[in-house]
Amino acid sequence: MALRNRKSELKLPMRVWDAPMRLFHWAIVVLIVTSFIAIKMDHTKLHLLSGYAVLTLVLFRVVWGIIGSETARFSHFLRSPMAALRYLLRFRDRAPDTAIGHNAAGGWMTLVMLLDMLVQVGTGLCANDDGDMAGPLAKYVGKARSDFLSAVHGWNFYVLLGLIVLHVLAVTAYAAIKRHDLVRPMVTGKKRLPATARAPRMASPLLALLVLVVIAAGVWVLATRV
Repeated sequence: MALRNRKSELKLPMRVWDAPMRLFHWAIVVLIVTSFIAIKMDHTKLHLLSGYAVLTLVLFRVVWGIIGSETARFSHFLRSPMAALRYLLRFRDRAPDTAIGHNAAGGWMTLVMLLDMLVQVGTGLCANDDGDMAGPLAKYVGKARSDFLSAVHGWNFYVLLGLIVLHVLAVTAYAAIKRHDLVRPMVTGKKRLPATARAPRMASPLLALLVLVVIAAGVWVLATRV
């Protein structure tokens, strides 16, 4: 019994995030910043290219959330809204961080941000700038609807920025209040967890590369052939 207790207290590095998930996370950060700077500096072509890259990565994340590594799968981290609420109500508790992947609240935050990014890239495909730049689907939805979707695309960008700020504040609160470091695992992929914890199953990076190439090819066809 004493040996079992010592083993449960021992913490060892465990890989919880695969390379595709980590690369997706930081690449999205770079691309959103690029999109924001590009539109503010009136570089609409760069903004469009950045948008295609975001679309590729978000679609990849959706597919990877179905067939990817265990901690990337929606079925692994999406729990009931009540479970997320109970977790938030206990937020001030300084219990050790034993979550393998997203916790109950973080899972819903991830889903909301992905849905909002889908809204952003979806409306961008149909948007226009009343000049010579337009999304590849703008000509199919008509000018009036394209103008409406352009407006949605504009204000939803600030909704997305608000979600990003909320995400950063949440990560900061985890560090300050709960003493949980959420940044390092997203950089290294590893987290110190009890030795008794089961390591999550990791999918092949070659599968991730195949999915990314297929999606990128589809987005390229959308951007150049539609």
